[in-house]
Amino acid sequence: MTPKPSLLDQVVWPADLRALQPEQLRQLADELRQEVISAVGVTGGHLGSGLGVVELTTAIHYVFDTPSDRLVWDVGHQCYPHKILTGRRDRIRTLRQGGGLSGFTKRDESPYDPFGAAHSSTSISAALGFAVAKKLSGEHGKAIAVIGDGSMSAGMAYEAMNNARQAGNRLIVILNDNDMSIAPPVGGLSAYLARLASSREFLGLRDLAKKLARGLPRPLHIAARKTESFARGMAMGGTLFDELGFYYVGPIDGHNLDQLIPVLENVRDAAEGPCLVHVVTQKGKGYAPAEAAADKYHGVQKFDVVTGTQAKAPPGPPSYTSVFAQALIAEATRDERVCAITAAMPAGTGLDKFAEAFPDRAFDVGIAEQHAVTFAAGLAAQGMRPFCAIYSTFLQRAYDQVVHDVAIQNLPVRFAIDRAGLVGADGSTHAGSFDITYLATLPNMVLMAAADEVELVHMVHTCAVHDEGPIAVRYPRGNGVGMELPKTPERLEIGKGRVVRDGRQVAILSLGTRLEEALKAAEALEAKGLSTTVADLRFAKPLDEDLIRKLLVTHEVAVTIEEGSIGGLGAHVLTLASDLGLIDTGLKIRTMRLPDIFQSQDKPEKQYADAGLDAGAIVDMVLGALGQDDSGFQWHRESNIP
Repeated sequence: MTPKPSLLDQVVWPADLRALQPEQLRQLADELRQEVISAVGVTGGHLGSGLGVVELTTAIHYVFDTPSDRLVWDVGHQCYPHKILTGRRDRIRTLRQGGGLSGFTKRDESPYDPFGAAHSSTSISAALGFAVAKKLSGEHGKAIAVIGDGSMSAGMAYEAMNNARQAGNRLIVILNDNDMSIAPPVGGLSAYLARLASSREFLGLRDLAKKLARGLPRPLHIAARKTESFARGMAMGGTLFDELGFYYVGPIDGHNLDQLIPVLENVRDAAEGPCLVHVVTQKGKGYAPAEAAADKYHGVQKFDVVTGTQAKAPPGPPSYTSVFAQALIAEATRDERVCAITAAMPAGTGLDKFAEAFPDRAFDVGIAEQHAVTFAAGLAAQGMRPFCAIYSTFLQRAYDQVVHDVAIQNLPVRFAIDRAGLVGADGSTHAGSFDITYLATLPNMVLMAAADEVELVHMVHTCAVHDEGPIAVRYPRGNGVGMELPKTPERLEIGKGRVVRDGRQVAILSLGTRLEEALKAAEALEAKGLSTTVADLRFAKPLDEDLIRKLLVTHEVAVTIEEGSIGGLGAHVLTLASDLGLIDTGLKIRTMRLPDIFQSQDKPEKQYADAGLDAGAIVDMVLGALGQDDSGFQWHRESNIP
């Protein structure tokens, strides 16, 4: 039997897709699904969510005039099929690699990505902006937001929907329900009702009925309006969305193109206000290993396409996340007041393990970081010892709550800040670049950074027993350095650092896991005859003023280094030096921090080298401060041997 010619090979742009016949779309979707599986097998990345929207992606680009119609994906981790259909198939195997395609939507990557996203629940607000702008300018086109049911747990989605009437019929929201958390099982009747309710005939009849009802006495008019909404809600659900001003259609099968396309066409041509189409999909659809996995292969390493077996990292030290989880479980065993909160990231923060041990003291509040922080503040005010475990980049979303509900009231909320610093393949949207700066500026805040896994254990214990106000510990993505964990944790003295290597001429003041690179740099400097002290400051706030003053006045050169942006540790040390009157004494002080850019994705070690935060860069900084050139001195980055 002669195989069918590939349709995907004929589709480079959505215009090519729209040239196909409807009966060809099933084959195209099947080929698209296989291409996604093949590509992610090579690169790793988000798989299950993309497989779940293959048919939906195909239908959207077939029905709507993208990019004139603006398509906004929420979060964006489901956008791989979209990238393949929008001129990027030839680069799809560079996903999440250095210099390659982003794993999320990105404005400067394609005109088909009108809005960049990697955090959740932003799509409706952005699409509303596009829709209203088109309305005000008289420009043709719609704005379509595709948002998952998980993202609907964030208040921002409802804030946007509350204003959606302003967009009129230019706004379409597609609710991708991939967890069966809202809808009953989808059958032929619900699909028929969705198609009927979105049809021109039904909407025209509805408009006529509305006009007639306006001629009735007010009580009867109100009763008629409620009856229509109630009847449609009984048949298809969606009453909540109706109350927010949306015309609700669904639920429909998100894998059935014969259902999807006519409903989307009806919604596209609707004459009335904003519409919400409720689509039910299955994460991991069409790939047996993903369908069978508990996480539906949400995020995967490189894998064998035939077996689904993922490449395993070579054995090594435990991750900082797992060390944190283990330490927190130990604290909760000792103290029944210890509890833990996560915002929809139980596995990512290690709190899934905590929840197994203490189910009554673990709280997953959904994608609601603002609520998580204020909830923790309430727990703390009632005498509990809450740990709020949130990625650095996501804690940004709750900054007002950190300030208003925690710091001003001096409540002892414990912040466990995972993914501090650069994060590799997830790129700038997930980098924990700013937490030192945005937390160390707050009165009452205590901010620690773990240099290794042993320090992290000590810092978790210090957080647990600290009841004098808010306290935070930051730690990176990835594995520790291989140290044996202490059986009995130590309570650190607040605001006190430690000297890990003594010297006389050069002082390196390190915060966090750059300590290992600082020690390598010290070895190289010693080989050049420069006696070097290395200090692990431990605290970004409060600073160890006595230690810092001693190092500044007894060394010729002082260098601070941190895995954070401008305005962090270096700025605070410079301010302290100014306050102490040391700036005018001839002191050579330099600060090393992340560059003032949003760094692109790459391997973390490459990112830090590009940022100028490795051992070689420290050596160069010291030599530059001393006015020495590096002639005859070659730094071998591979071996770290001068």
